Amino acid sequence: MGPHVLITGATGFIGGRVAAAAAAAKEPPRVRLLARRPPTGGEQEGPETGTALGDLRDPDSLRRACEGIDVLIHCASAIGGDAELARAVNDEGTRALVDAAVAAGVTRIVSLSTASVHGRGPFRAAAPGTLPLAPGSATSRTRAAGERHVLDAGGTVLRPHLVYGTGDRQLIPGVVRLLAALPAPLDGGASLHSLIDVDSLAGVLLGAALSSATEPGPYYVQHPEPVPVGELLAAAEDLLTHRSGRSRGPAVDIAAARALLAEVPFARHHLDMLATDHWFADDRPWRELGCDPGPGFTAGFADHVPWYRGLLDHS
Repeated sequence: MGPHVLITGATGFIGGRVAAAAAAAKEPPRVRLLARRPPTGGEQEGPETGTALGDLRDPDSLRRACEGIDVLIHCASAIGGDAELARAVNDEGTRALVDAAVAAGVTRIVSLSTASVHGRGPFRAAAPGTLPLAPGSATSRTRAAGERHVLDAGGTVLRPHLVYGTGDRQLIPGVVRLLAALPAPLDGGASLHSLIDVDSLAGVLLGAALSSATEPGPYYVQHPEPVPVGELLAAAEDLLTHRSGRSRGPAVDIAAARALLAEVPFARHHLDMLATDHWFADDRPWRELGCDPGPGFTAGFADHVPWYRGLLDHS
């Protein structure tokens, strides 16, 4: 019988895809989902899947959830402006979860983090172990703290930069919102960015949890080919204008956009990120773990366009 896997964050954007990947595997592992509420039928459950009620802020519930577990895949996190919630979930909650897993005899811990623990670039073909931690927000600071608990326990941390796909309510909708605040398309310059499709990322999380080749420590997880910022902006611009069917004329550059949006709070973060290289290089997920990076951005994004259009049409 295969390993018994606990997945946290299984009702979220990425954790839900990990649960789906586990259920669809040729030899599905036994899976337990950590959830704050009883399942309603929408969760990714299969014949070898159960649910443990618990919360990262409730250590007793984590100890119960980890009983009999062999492998932990930790995808739950608090993302947003509430610094106290971020600390309670991403830092203290991860510590309590790791402590419970170690006490239960879990043999492998794989945790989802983010390349934003390094702060703002430029990062160009940056390899693991070459960048200092320099998180710039409460979310990134507490996720970096959560990483330390996993790494101190001999676990593995996966750091994607930008994740897109069905279920994404932050990355692409945020770029579309930025473009909608401008009178014309944005010329982002020549920066390069690491992106990954959510299903490819889910495959790496599951693969790292089950592979004997997985090493302790941090991995960057991204498609092998970095994406020129122009491709990302063109995809978002197409979503913005698909209903009208009309282009918006000559593009404005980053400097002009900064001036136009000087009084728009969210715009500075987006523009600073888009204007700067954020390219992380690590081929181990594909070379050593045998995972599939999926198609490049242009082909991969096309599969998710209908979902994004439906989301934006109702927002």
